[in-house]
Amino acid sequence: MVTIWGRAESSNVAKVMWVVVEAGVQARRIDHGGRFGGNDDPAYRRLNPHGRIPTLVDGEVVLWESNSIVRYVAARYAPGLLPADLAARARAEAWMDWCSITFGPRLKQLRDRIAAGLDHAATLTEVGAMATAMDEQLAAQQHLTDGGFGVADIALGGQVHRWVELQVPGGGKPDTPRLRAWRDRLLARPAFVTHVTAPIKL
Repeated sequence: MVTIWGRAESSNVAKVMWVVVEAGVQARRIDHGGRFGGNDDPAYRRLNPHGRIPTLVDGEVVLWESNSIVRYVAARYAPGLLPADLAARARAEAWMDWCSITFGPRLKQLRDRIAAGLDHAATLTEVGAMATAMDEQLAAQQHLTDGGFGVADIALGGQVHRWVELQVPGGGKPDTPRLRAWRDRLLARPAFVTHVTAPIKL
C-alpha cells in the first residue's frame, strides 16, 4: 500500500489518486495542506523539503511533484500507461510538463480573473489558443499522445475538465468539440469521476 499526503480537492493530488487506481495499487490518502494545514510541520518537511502537496510514500521511496509521482507509479505498477517507444514516451511527458508549466497556470489565471470580475479578454485568447491546439491534436487520434490512454491523459484530465466546464461571461470561448469529446471519454473511467471531477473545484 502507498500513502499519499494531500487534500482531495487539489488537482495535483487528484491525478495522483487517479493513477494509483488505474494502476491497481492500494492507497491511503491523508488530508494535508490547505485548510488541513501541516505543510510546515518538521516531520512533513522531512518527507517533502518544499512543504507542498502531494507527497507519496511507497515503502522506502518518498516522492514529491505530482507528475514525477504519476510517472513513477506508472513505471513501477502499470507500465502500459507509459509508451514503450522512447520518443512516444517523451512526447507524452512533454504534454505533462506543458500542462503543469503553461496551460494549468494560465487557465487558473483566467478562472481567477473571471471570478474577480476583471477583464479577461487577453487571457481568454491565450488559453483558448492552447485549448484549440489540443483540440487539433485530437483530430486524428483518440488521445493526446499515440499509444492509447496513459500518463498524459492523467496529467491533463483535470485541467481540461475545468476548461470544458468553464463559463465565460460575455462569451468568446472557442469551441473545442474534440477536446470535449476526449473529456467525455474520460468520464467513462470511474477513477476519473471519483478522484478528479467530483472533488476538484471548477
